Amino acid sequence: MSLTRVCAVGDVASGEAHPVSVDGVDVAVVRDGDDWYAISDECSHAAIPLSEGDVEGCEIECWLHGSRFDLRTGKPTGLPATEPVPTYPVTVDGDDVLVDVAAPLNT
Repeated sequence: MSLTRVCAVGDVASGEAHPVSVDGVDVAVVRDGDDWYAISDECSHAAIPLSEGDVEGCEIECWLHGSRFDLRTGKPTGLPATEPVPTYPVTVDGDDVLVDVAAPLNT
């Protein structure tokens, strides 16, 4: 596993998405209470940053057309998107949030 520090825990409020770039891959880091997720920061429907959308529980919604994605699997849960987006392993180590973009969870 090739984990890279992407931000501090305090940089991400619960229910928010925080955009980061890891080795040239744009990722939205999302916190839902004590749960953490890392998902591609690009909607598969319209190439819009998902980090600019709303987060509710385990879903993120694209602000442009309303596509929704499951943060755990990357699968679309609401149209118009029909293609999943990559999700990545995320680990919290003390105050550091680490993501591994070399090992997508859903490929």
